[in-house]
Amino acid sequence: MQTEVTDEDEFLAIRPLLFSIAYEMTGSVADAEDILSEAYLRLRRSREHGTKIRSLRNYLSTVVSRLALDQLQSARSRREVYVGPWLPEPLVEEASSGGFEQVERSDTVSMAFLVLLESLNPVERAVFVLREVFSFDYPQIAEIVGRSEANCRQLLRRARQHVEHRQPRFDADPADRDALARRFFAALARGDLGPLVDRLAEDVVAYGDGGGSWPSIPRPILGRENVVRMLTGMARSGFGAGLRLHRVTVNGQPGALVRTADGRLLNVIGLDIVNGQIVAVRSVINPDKLGHLAPLVPWDDPLRGNGRRVDPG
Repeated sequence: MQTEVTDEDEFLAIRPLLFSIAYEMTGSVADAEDILSEAYLRLRRSREHGTKIRSLRNYLSTVVSRLALDQLQSARSRREVYVGPWLPEPLVEEASSGGFEQVERSDTVSMAFLVLLESLNPVERAVFVLREVFSFDYPQIAEIVGRSEANCRQLLRRARQHVEHRQPRFDADPADRDALARRFFAALARGDLGPLVDRLAEDVVAYGDGGGSWPSIPRPILGRENVVRMLTGMARSGFGAGLRLHRVTVNGQPGALVRTADGRLLNVIGLDIVNGQIVAVRSVINPDKLGHLAPLVPWDDPLRGNGRRVDPG
């Protein structure tokens, strides 16, 4: 006897695609989850009203894309006054798991790539993501963004030119990349980066997304000497206070969780490794971006500087 496939079954089957679209367009796990919930509610309402849906995949992809574009446009002004560097909400997998379960393509969710997409306007970003990452056809893209097909082609051409000059590159050999990451995080846990100084690029950059919380890195730190000094100070103060590192994959790249002895999360660190050198260190400590991962270090914990937080206004 053949089991009937329900809308819920089909929704779950294409959920990785829908989540990927929402996350790559917004850079937010929380927003992506909210968008998927709303898309499913809209599907239920459409069914209740007797709407005929020829392709559930196309229908839900369109709904999710429109909702994500709306969310991106509403978030634009907030990000313009964001305190300090903005980084996406991290996607985390165990370092040995071999990939993300919740996204369809991990090669386009790196933090560097998502930060690059932030430099596009919302419609350009939507057109670029839908065409270049998910291979939507132009009629569907035009319907989603409310532009003509000809205009969508122009938007894509402009976005491609912008992205191609800045698109991040990473080491192709995961084994070499992960071996360097393992050595880096072991040295960081010891508070002694001396043996690994030459594995940091001379122009390495460290970014910290605190969103106004403290401690954080209010602006990018440039150069090997400055980054080593910052990391060494952070390690000696933090790990001296009992913090621990747990290696994971962060947005498809090597990373680690920084946790207390009882498992509460303080921040997430990700690395960009190119040609056998670490070219960027990215730390997300903003608690508003980490709640989906684990219980967090409380605001009044001394590790957070007695709850200090800077408001943007």
